[in-house]
Amino acid sequence: MGTLTICCPCLFGLESVLSGEIKRMGGQNIQTTDGKVTFEGDFSMVIRANIYLRTAERVLIVLGSFPARTFTELFDGTVKLPFEDFIGSMDAFPVKGWSLNSQLHSVPDCQSILKKAAVERLRQKYQTSWFSESGAVHQIQFSIRKNIATIYLDSSGVGLHKRGYRRNANAAPIKETLAAGIVDLARVKQNSVVCDPFCGSGTLLIEAAFKAMHIAPGLHRHFAAERWGCIPTSVWANARAEAIAAIRRDTTFEAYGFDCDPEAIRLSEENIRKAGVKTRIHVMQQDIADFTAVPEQIIICNPPYGERLLDVQAAESLYQIMGGVFPANKQYPCYVISPDANFESFFGKPATKRRKLYNGMIPCQLFSYYSE
Repeated sequence: MGTLTICCPCLFGLESVLSGEIKRMGGQNIQTTDGKVTFEGDFSMVIRANIYLRTAERVLIVLGSFPARTFTELFDGTVKLPFEDFIGSMDAFPVKGWSLNSQLHSVPDCQSILKKAAVERLRQKYQTSWFSESGAVHQIQFSIRKNIATIYLDSSGVGLHKRGYRRNANAAPIKETLAAGIVDLARVKQNSVVCDPFCGSGTLLIEAAFKAMHIAPGLHRHFAAERWGCIPTSVWANARAEAIAAIRRDTTFEAYGFDCDPEAIRLSEENIRKAGVKTRIHVMQQDIADFTAVPEQIIICNPPYGERLLDVQAAESLYQIMGGVFPANKQYPCYVISPDANFESFFGKPATKRRKLYNGMIPCQLFSYYSE
């Protein structure tokens, strides 16, 4: 198999962070659009993207893109795609996708047409009229936007935000990929000291440790493409061995987490242990009013929004307390994600920089306090 086109969706606002990750990983011809980054590489790159990327939601192989204003165009365009390069005669190939601002707006009908086209293509190649679909799953995904259909194969399976360390969470957990993006924007390095005064289930602290210690986020989980017959298992084994060898255990990174909820501290401790970074992260119960900032320590936090935890008025009062205990300046860098457009007025200080992000379906901003 030669060069593949690879597409990695991401949370809105993290496109530049993901693009930087892919560039450092060696991806070629990188193109960034809203909510995704597309690049080129071989099967080895698909594997490394799954194991290494921190802010990608999944790794998709682009099979093709073509105009599709009618079901005939959708069928004809799909049947030309090289499904047999990836899907064996016994493999499963379910179909799912979406349509937006297009003449073909019925997703179930599009799924049916795509399935028929894939079957017809594979029937011609394997000279059979029946597929048991009892083998490895090759999830076919499609998007139809403004009458242009793009067909993918999902190599990840379960979304990449599922690192494997957080089987339990509190009522309002931050997504692992978003946490990793914030950690990148906060410039966490091998010698950084990080603090989260609202540590919840420990996600920000764990992702900071992963970045500082070069721990690949997908190192200890599995992916759909591991069962594909077109990729030798030795390639996966070599990639994981490479990831293990890249871990930096000589870093001086440390992190501290606090939360007023003893259950949150218990969850954090459990997840930190599962993530394998217990020696680097220290957590304890403490109210935000009792917090004391330490010079050069990077504060990164996801305080209660008034959405699922607290009410809006209580959240705003919390922001005022934070403004009193966070110096938030060059010596005390600080990064806070919040959906409140008036956060700065309650916090009492204008941010050095603001970046639009989404926490789940909630539009937020990352308020950054630092000096260039």
